[in-house]
Formats: sequence, C-alpha cells, structure tokens
Amino acid sequence: MAELRKTLDSLPWIVTLLLVIFVDGIYGGIYRITKGDTLGIVVGIVWIVTGGVFGIGWLIDLITVIVNKKITVLA
Repeated sequence: MAELRKTLDSLPWIVTLLLVIFVDGIYGGIYRITKGDTLGIVVGIVWIVTGGVFGIGWLIDLITVIVNKKITVLA
C-alpha cells in the first residue's frame, strides 16, 4: 500500500487533475484506502461506492488539486 501511495503522490499535477476530473470516485477512493488506517479504508470504500460522496467530495478534491494542497476531508 505504501508504494502505491508514493506512486499516486508522485504523479504530475496535470495527471492528478485529469484523474480527479474524470474518475475521482475511483482515484479518490484508492488514494484514501492507501492511507492504511481503518478510517481511510472506510472512507475510501464510501468514496468509490458513491462516486466521491455524490459530487461534494469531487468538488473538494478538484479544489484541493487546483490549489495544490494535500488536504482531504475525513482521510
């Protein structure tokens, strides 16, 4: 999991932006699951099943990537 997390963190900014725009439900979920703790896994699964918490999470992730910060909600 740690290696996958490093790979996701090392992606170029534009690739991360495109992943968030088009497949944030999956990308955001996997990113949160790779955190490794129980809360991260639960939030990651919810993220994948709901497609980024019904769009709210997508918007948060989009803003986060645009301002290039590593903040996340709940994970």
